[in-house]
Amino acid sequence: MAKRIPPLIWYFGGAVLFLVVVSLLIMGLAGVFHPKIGQDEHGVPEAEVRTLGERPVVEARLVSMPLVETAVGTISAIHETTIAAKILARVTEVNVSAGEQVAEGAVLVRLDDADLRARLEQAAAAVVSATAARDQAQVEFDRINELFEAHNAARIEFERAETELKTATSELQRCQQSRLEIAAILEYATIRSPMSAKVVDKLVEVGDIATPGQPLLKMYDATRMQLVARVRESLTQRLSVGQDIQVRIDALEKTCTGSVREIVPEADAASRAFSVKVSGPCPPGLYTGMFGRLLIPLDPEEVLVIPGTALARIGQLCFVDVVDQVDGKAVLSRCSVQLGRTFEGGNVEVLSGLVAGERVALPPGGGQ
Repeated sequence: MAKRIPPLIWYFGGAVLFLVVVSLLIMGLAGVFHPKIGQDEHGVPEAEVRTLGERPVVEARLVSMPLVETAVGTISAIHETTIAAKILARVTEVNVSAGEQVAEGAVLVRLDDADLRARLEQAAAAVVSATAARDQAQVEFDRINELFEAHNAARIEFERAETELKTATSELQRCQQSRLEIAAILEYATIRSPMSAKVVDKLVEVGDIATPGQPLLKMYDATRMQLVARVRESLTQRLSVGQDIQVRIDALEKTCTGSVREIVPEADAASRAFSVKVSGPCPPGLYTGMFGRLLIPLDPEEVLVIPGTALARIGQLCFVDVVDQVDGKAVLSRCSVQLGRTFEGGNVEVLSGLVAGERVALPPGGGQ
């Protein structure tokens, strides 16, 4: 009768067999049982050797780039105003709308002026009456004066005539000034543009009651704009009034040259920053309230750059093909690089992965 194998032996035998199978499987996946790629005498894998061919070559070079520091700011108008009413009256006419360009002196709003015109006519009638009274007092004074000089009138009569003439003259002047005052108030009923400007907002409609001091329109001169930026105190020392400086408008994707118009001589206690106002030619599409950046020049620095066309991107990584000499042949080796800023002309800054003088290959037919 055959002997039974103890269960413990079965257990250990199965475990050993399982480990052997798993080990062989891992070795197979790792390529242990496949032939290796050969290497040349320089240790370069034969299957990975790539030649330069007809691809153009450029050198990684150091260039001097001006450094800039940005200060954020807001676009505003140099000349901006709010048109308000000066009298209590009903709005009878509104001739503009938001976004409209108006000329200096153009009629913007008209208010009801019927009562003012009636008062002006009353003042004009009062002037006529006062003029007649003054003329009559003048005639009476001249008559009494002649009699007084001929000693045919008493002094008290002369003085009474003189007083009546002065009173009539003063009353005439009062009436004339009253007429001028009412005429000036009447002008307030016709609201005109104080400058050539663009209407930002219309705050009143026909039929509304305007009160003294109530805003009716907001407008600004769109031809004269400025960037008001907050600049920290250490950078303010690099700026001066009249200095030309670059301004970046992100929304328009434009960079324009402006001039430092004003540096407010007072720093904010919380941020230790000064307000700097820069004005210059206004690009089309610029409006108040837009975001802008002030590009403050600093000392230049040397930057390692290569053409952006030399880059190959794989996911989030960037690579270049570095040209080496092996046995008199130009071969390529792929090198990972870390990039920085992008400059005009298509050049990019290389932070690591290359040194000045190394040669990199461009794509076939590519240029700088």
